[in-house]
Amino acid sequence: MRLVINGQPQDLDVDPDRTVLDVLRHTLDQTGTKYGCGEGQCGACTVLIDNQPVRSCLVRVGAVAGAAITTIEGLTPADGSLHPLQQAFLDHQALQCGYCTPGMIVAAAGLLAAQPNPTDAQIIAALDRNLCRCGTYPRILAAVRQAAAALAHPGGTP
Repeated sequence: MRLVINGQPQDLDVDPDRTVLDVLRHTLDQTGTKYGCGEGQCGACTVLIDNQPVRSCLVRVGAVAGAAITTIEGLTPADGSLHPLQQAFLDHQALQCGYCTPGMIVAAAGLLAAQPNPTDAQIIAALDRNLCRCGTYPRILAAVRQAAAALAHPGGTP
């Protein structure tokens, strides 16, 4: 089956009943996407499938044949710099243990692609099901705001 992972076409010979998370981590060595609860409740495994945030632990790879999948690794610009969301998470210390961070950032990237200037309520709603056991939610909110401003005004000041 063919998938496009982080912009790269991949022809895979895998069991279509495997989860997207399992294929990403164990076949393609894309380990930035984390296994959390395995039940779609925590958001650690969030990826973008055709630009929509999806819990990869719940989706069978056969169901998304032909789809474009973006992981945390796929957000990194070609020059190796940090994505504005990654930089903002660092700037605001919006992570402690870091386990939820890839899923949070990918979910936020999906939000900012659909809504470039979200309100706080929209950010909260978009990230509502992404759990952070360290409780950095106020810093996560500030980071997403900063990234939205940076993406709206690349290379300049908001």
